[in-house]
Amino acid sequence: MVGSAIIRTLHQQGQTNIIVRSRTELDLTNQTAVNTFFASEQPNQVYLAAAKVGGIHANDTYPAEFIYQNLMIQANIIHAAFCNKVKRLLFLGSSCIYPRLASQPMRENTLLTGLLEPTNEPYAIAKIAGIKLCESYNRQYGTSHGIDYRSVMPTNLYGPGDNYHPENSHVIPALIRRFHEAKVNNSSIISIWGTGKPKREFLYVDDMAAACIHVMNLDKAIYNQHTQPMLSHINVGCGYDITIKELAETISKIIGYNGKITFDSSKPDGTPRKLMDSSRIKALGWQPQVDLMTGLQFAYTDFLNTLPNDY
Repeated sequence: MVGSAIIRTLHQQGQTNIIVRSRTELDLTNQTAVNTFFASEQPNQVYLAAAKVGGIHANDTYPAEFIYQNLMIQANIIHAAFCNKVKRLLFLGSSCIYPRLASQPMRENTLLTGLLEPTNEPYAIAKIAGIKLCESYNRQYGTSHGIDYRSVMPTNLYGPGDNYHPENSHVIPALIRRFHEAKVNNSSIISIWGTGKPKREFLYVDDMAAACIHVMNLDKAIYNQHTQPMLSHINVGCGYDITIKELAETISKIIGYNGKITFDSSKPDGTPRKLMDSSRIKALGWQPQVDLMTGLQFAYTDFLNTLPNDY
């Protein structure tokens, strides 16, 4: 989803020399394959958006896959980029890197100050490792080799190209699918995991793509003014959050579902709140453009236009 949005935005900005590979074309967990790709293509910049991702159910069910695949993808790409003289790379992390009970809104300097949310700890640790890989290569080789590897931490993303799998998707695509199916099947009631009380922040994926390109192309001196060698990542969010209950009610209205919504408190809630402090990137000149209601309408249209294969 994010990679496609970055490509879409780059094309809109007139960029044409963009190198991409699908999962079937290049296994990023295969070090030899990644090294061969970099040696052959010799890119100038790298957007590292590839990852194994999923919602709370997927993270809690497949912890080994989430930590192994993400660690391998990141290590292979970042090291291959360095070995092939890539000067600038942008790594995309996640808001789940912050402690479960971090003060809100979460500032970049709360990283590694407390325990992580247990349901997605393996994924979070992998993403923290990605940040530290970038920082470590910068510290050791930034001056001698001229590399500049940066990290951005998106809040919860949604929009075109999302995964609408019935079990392994994130909350917005999962709710879009559930409410759509409930409407089509005339279901009188729909049950949602958790209490509905946790609060989440959501950012439309094209806004995230614009943020990535903005940070990638910032002058190095300006980037360094707003970061530190061992605290170099930048949060990217819209600046406000809503409860899962409010989100569900909003999506049900957009879809036109008129049945009853209940919440299953026997299922996990996850982190109570995850609101990002995005003052740093806003000070650097980026602002989100798509509000949540408009973005959700776009997302539902995307769902209708690209119904998943298992639908």
